[in-house]
Amino acid sequence: MITEIADFAVLPDKQEQFADAVREGLALVGDTPGFRGARLTRSVETPTRFVLLIEWDTVEAHTVGFRESEAFPKWRAIVGPFFDGPPTVEHVTELVAHPAS
Repeated sequence: MITEIADFAVLPDKQEQFADAVREGLALVGDTPGFRGARLTRSVETPTRFVLLIEWDTVEAHTVGFRESEAFPKWRAIVGPFFDGPPTVEHVTELVAHPAS
């Protein structure tokens, strides 16, 4: 399993609309084979910064299965109007996990 980390700068005064757009758009992402789940987070210190964490079976499930699908341009049309610059996207694998006591 891999985690996609998408880091978004959102236009000022558009944060709530962006969060609503992500909720709507995740229906498209969630239909992709290899999708496992997603979480949207928002910075406390920088309220215009959001980080979307999506779990995939493989990098290719994201880069090929979703990004090369008809759903991707629809996703960008929903969330893209709120971007304040292009997002940064990376994929990570988990090395260490330590559950709370």
